[in-house]
Amino acid sequence: MSTDCWSEKLVETRVIYTLEINGQLIVVENVPARVNVETGEQLFSPETVERLQKMIWRKSKPKRMIRVPVYEYV
Repeated sequence: MSTDCWSEKLVETRVIYTLEINGQLIVVENVPARVNVETGEQLFSPETVERLQKMIWRKSKPKRMIRVPVYEYV
């Protein structure tokens, strides 16, 4: 039985992490992640997740602000 179907190609890279809280879009740039080359799935280390949570819940001053268009899929 081949185990090839279970092998994943992951690459270490930096990604943009987005999250919506109470209608507010939060964007975090340059987040370290392991990304599956085939599926695009992003995997974060426990340390990265903890740091993201602290940044977001402490409401630290953002590096910059952006305007984001919102569309509705109908």
